[in-house]
Amino acid sequence: MSKFLPLENSVCAVDGFYANGIAAGLKGKDQKDLAFLYSQEVCDVAAIYTSNKMLAAPLQHAKAKGTIKSNFILINSKNANAMTGKRGIADIDAIFSSLLMKFPLVSPLMSSTGVIGVHLPTQKIIDAALTFDLSSRDGVAASQAIMTTDAFSKTIAFEVQTADGKSFKIGAMAKGAGMINPAMATMLCFITTDINLPAVMVQAILERVNQKSFNAMSVDGDTSTNDTVFVMNSKKSSCSDEEAFEEALSKVMTFLAKEMVRDGEGATKLITYNVTGALNDKEAETTAKALSNSLLIKTAFNGEDPNWGRIAMSVGACGVECHESTLTIAYEDIVLVDKGENLFDDALETKCATVLQKDAFSVNVDLGVADGKFTAYGCDLGHEYVTINADYRT
Repeated sequence: MSKFLPLENSVCAVDGFYANGIAAGLKGKDQKDLAFLYSQEVCDVAAIYTSNKMLAAPLQHAKAKGTIKSNFILINSKNANAMTGKRGIADIDAIFSSLLMKFPLVSPLMSSTGVIGVHLPTQKIIDAALTFDLSSRDGVAASQAIMTTDAFSKTIAFEVQTADGKSFKIGAMAKGAGMINPAMATMLCFITTDINLPAVMVQAILERVNQKSFNAMSVDGDTSTNDTVFVMNSKKSSCSDEEAFEEALSKVMTFLAKEMVRDGEGATKLITYNVTGALNDKEAETTAKALSNSLLIKTAFNGEDPNWGRIAMSVGACGVECHESTLTIAYEDIVLVDKGENLFDDALETKCATVLQKDAFSVNVDLGVADGKFTAYGCDLGHEYVTINADYRT
């Protein structure tokens, strides 16, 4: 059995990786808005991108490479470089050309987040990027620079000691708080590791883990043009334990997914939707995501209203096999509907109020059909979400 030992410094916790974040003038007021992630070794890079067909320029640029090897990722906030046409690609090429004049050994990728439909302030980015010190190791500053409407940065790192006495490290930083939907959410995530596994295996593991982490969360039901997960692997460890790596990656990505939902724009509650008893796992997934995406459920929980009828409504509307006579609904361990029997009364409403006042709780739905199961993550939705997004561009 593997041991997981927490480490500091995010993506820089893995030996040979460097990062920092600086103020390039994109956000103004001396706020950090430009970051880099650098490895001394050219790494295998596993990647997953948004399912949105309006693919941002940095994703088009990266996908054009096919199989990716890189040792440098440039990340800007405030500007998504999406819906910017051929100029969006040309701007990336111009930035890379300038970077390579000063840092000739880098093999760069770019990632962007922010407002859609605005061209990059290319010269600002170039001028700032040329001041980078590639020997700096400030994972916290890098994680702050990639934030947009995030209230806090999101980082995690482990050393994993395996049963055979070997070890590897994994570190990550992510951003995301709004435009989050379980189809890869509106997010960027950068993961570093030194596990000694082939690129094709890491890619397959990433895709499996993504389905139950970043693909299982929702803030507002919208899917961004820029969603990206990059895993940079130096392969410098002697450890090649595939099972331990998948467990570690799952811990990292599930933690970051929950942090993004917890930081949902204006959110006050992290809600875990556990669906069991579905016809199969796919129908459980459909149900859990319908619950996590429902605006009626989100607003009810913002008002701490235990309106379980909205849960039943959402289950019945999502197209899976379900029956009133087999449906069970519970908030935490408080059963409100038991195989179709309505147990809700004043006493249960009082108990539910205590649950819904928490900043994190679970909604447990058993369809009573078969053995399918899935867990999704969501949050509440309130007035602050409207305020943030009404003023987002200005």
